[in-house]
Amino acid sequence: MFLLASAARIPAPTFDWHALAPDLIIVATLVVVLIADLVLPDRESWRTSSITAFGLLLALVPVVTLVHQGLGPHGRVMFNGAYVVDNYALALKAFFIVAAYLTVLLSVNYIGEGDYYQGEFYFLLLVSTFGMTIMASSRDLITLFVALETISIPTFVLATFRKHDRKSNEAGVKYYLIGVLSSALMLYGMSLIYGVTGATKLDDISHYIAANGTNSLLAVAIFLSIVGFAFKISAVPFHFWAPDTYEGAPTPVTAFLSVASKAGGFVALISILYFGFRPASDQWWPVVWVLAALSMTLGNLTAIRQTNIVRMLAYSSIAQGGFMLVPLVAAGIATTENHSHASVTEAMSAVVTYLLIYGAMNLGAFAVVIAVARRTRSAEISSYGGLFLTTPVLAVVMTLFMASLAGIPPLAGWFAKFTMFRSIIDAGTGWAYLLAVIAAVNSVIAFFYYFRVVVQMWFRPLATEDRRPLTFPQPLVVAMGITAVIVVLVGIYPQIFGHVADLSFRFTV
Repeated sequence: MFLLASAARIPAPTFDWHALAPDLIIVATLVVVLIADLVLPDRESWRTSSITAFGLLLALVPVVTLVHQGLGPHGRVMFNGAYVVDNYALALKAFFIVAAYLTVLLSVNYIGEGDYYQGEFYFLLLVSTFGMTIMASSRDLITLFVALETISIPTFVLATFRKHDRKSNEAGVKYYLIGVLSSALMLYGMSLIYGVTGATKLDDISHYIAANGTNSLLAVAIFLSIVGFAFKISAVPFHFWAPDTYEGAPTPVTAFLSVASKAGGFVALISILYFGFRPASDQWWPVVWVLAALSMTLGNLTAIRQTNIVRMLAYSSIAQGGFMLVPLVAAGIATTENHSHASVTEAMSAVVTYLLIYGAMNLGAFAVVIAVARRTRSAEISSYGGLFLTTPVLAVVMTLFMASLAGIPPLAGWFAKFTMFRSIIDAGTGWAYLLAVIAAVNSVIAFFYYFRVVVQMWFRPLATEDRRPLTFPQPLVVAMGITAVIVVLVGIYPQIFGHVADLSFRFTV
């Protein structure tokens, strides 16, 4: 009788099938891929890539219809507030799905040409993408943690997909060990948060802190949680796994890790700081300040010394992560200083804007890396010598991506940098201005190593005696075309991504 009475008091879960449709379509797609891989003969295993690409594009349809239909002032709330589909969630779901689709385009011929299991590859990719779309809507510590592990665990395997390559095996082991350590720290911090507040929902945690303030145990819990996320986003000093993992993993996997997986960690960090720890901003913004300053500085200074373009892009990714942390610092300072709610949401929108633009720039750069490596079989920057003489279109496209990553107008990267600088300067404190100066100096440093690649392509002699134009598969051309159009179009009309980012926080409470 007691069990029946208790069950009667538990509210029935509320389902909104339309709001859940993007996640459900991805689940259906990964099931179809798994079955297709079992029944298709080996010579037709390439079809799993087509199924994956079609399923990801299909998952975008309910995202578009939800935007068109409208979500209301508070979004679609499910599972007693643990799962919310609002503008913020939809913008990030769309980003993750498109990033996964572009990764499929990068992977089609790369994976098919090696001794790899294609069906398993796309299955793992879809599972990780599913974790990302769940992450975007998570408003509960348990849901956040499960989503983050759903993102991470498949990528441990993907990083080691070149199973006969010692570097790939080493990359996966390092990534796995650091991933387990970061998860342990993060989970320990979350358990302390639950012990202090008695809640796992981010809204309830926020209300508890607003009503009772913070104590030393809660401050430690917040610190441990942030450290756990810092490992996930490869922020300095928790970055040491990233360069070796990026170099050893298959290049499409590296692109996926540097963009989608990194963004998943950022989304988790944004959610827990904005929705859960906002009243305790004075406890966490100094930690994020240090992470941002160290990541920008060490990432850029180390990238200058790299001769391998994948390692250079790995340290570039660390530095770019530091730039993305700057608006989070601005949001924390604005909250602590009791600035208007609009200034806080503007700073958070700057993070989303930077994430969206960074995804296009980095995926495009890795597409060119894959295209060049098809001939040279090398990732050395010197192998790009004289690329303009043989394949001028590829040299122009790579120049666009490098210039955009450096923040040169009128490409998309300049707008990402502009929103970042505007957010931290608007914070209006000495610490904010100091971080802005550090970011400005690092933006100049980044210019040198990005344009070292450009100099190789345009002003250095051919790296090989083969003067034939490079040829590459159609999916790779499509990936480079999509990302190049985004980089140019957003640079000329920045309102495209700026409006999306503003909407994502306009109705978020």
